[in-house]
Amino acid sequence: MKLLKTFASHLLCIALALCHFEMTPADAAEPTLKAVILQGASGIYTIPQWKKDWPGCAFEGGIKDGRVSVVERDGAKSLRIAYAPGQIGPENGGAGWRWPIGTHQSAELRYTVRFSKDFDWVKGGKLPGLCGGPDNVSGGRPATGTNGFSARLMWRRDGRGEAYIYHKNQPENYGHSFPFPEDFRFPTDTPIHVRLAVTMNTIGKRDGTLRVWIALSDQTEKLMVERTDMEWRTVDTFGVDSLYFETFHGGGDATWAPKKACWADFTGIKVESK
Repeated sequence: MKLLKTFASHLLCIALALCHFEMTPADAAEPTLKAVILQGASGIYTIPQWKKDWPGCAFEGGIKDGRVSVVERDGAKSLRIAYAPGQIGPENGGAGWRWPIGTHQSAELRYTVRFSKDFDWVKGGKLPGLCGGPDNVSGGRPATGTNGFSARLMWRRDGRGEAYIYHKNQPENYGHSFPFPEDFRFPTDTPIHVRLAVTMNTIGKRDGTLRVWIALSDQTEKLMVERTDMEWRTVDTFGVDSLYFETFHGGGDATWAPKKACWADFTGIKVESK
């Protein structure tokens, strides 16, 4: 009898373990972290070094033209992007590429940006974000629900800020702006800590999320944008799959171009996804 009770107890433990295994959700995997490590020496950023630091990118803008360099400050390396006077776009006036991170249901991007002391805001410009899908959905190519999405930040006139989004229900061909609080201004010559998080929607529902936080060096982090009604896609064939490192003035014409040389430094670039 004692042997039968022991055997029954073992069977119960096995059954409970199997139930636990079957009930574990498929998306309960541990988050993955990818960080950009600048391994080269200070100076002009070269194509070979870029390929080592950002493996897998299919295109670039700004590096072969010498607008990207590595600088060191307080013992930490940063990427410095020079914005060419009179120019707009990543091909001519800034820099840009798309770094694949694998396909995920959600991702959170962090980086620190510092604008030069005399930064020329003009009418606005782009800052890095996240994206996904088979196409580069930006530059007036609207999101259809099947071709992808992008979620970047922008500075605007006088240093105002916003999230600049291409999504299924955007009202125009160009991106959809979600402004930061009215009293916010990007400071110059000051570290600005950015955190941007995206979660994909359930197919057929507007339950995707977008959140943006900003922290200045002497302040606590503040939530700038929160949306819980995003429809990023109508198919399940894509998710968040890339860090969209783009920064430039523009805009679609020369009225957005800076009149003087200026730059921005980027450091602490990393993406956590799952």
